[in-house]
Amino acid sequence: MGFAAAFGVPTGTNVIWENQDGEPHTVISLTGDFRSQALDEKDRFSHQFDKPGTYKYICSIHPKMVGTIKVVAK
Repeated sequence: MGFAAAFGVPTGTNVIWENQDGEPHTVISLTGDFRSQALDEKDRFSHQFDKPGTYKYICSIHPKMVGTIKVVAK
């Protein structure tokens, strides 16, 4: 089963991902803007988005898990 998420945030936002699953996951930008290591349960990864744009990411362990962050100017 896949997972998809989309969020909109203003520039300067620090987005935090927290793994709340018993399986490890990663947060990998498709354009190379950010990359987490494998996150075990309750581990966190954060990235600050300073430029407007659309940032797509996946879990490299579970490639059907995808997400999008849409960053808009303040």
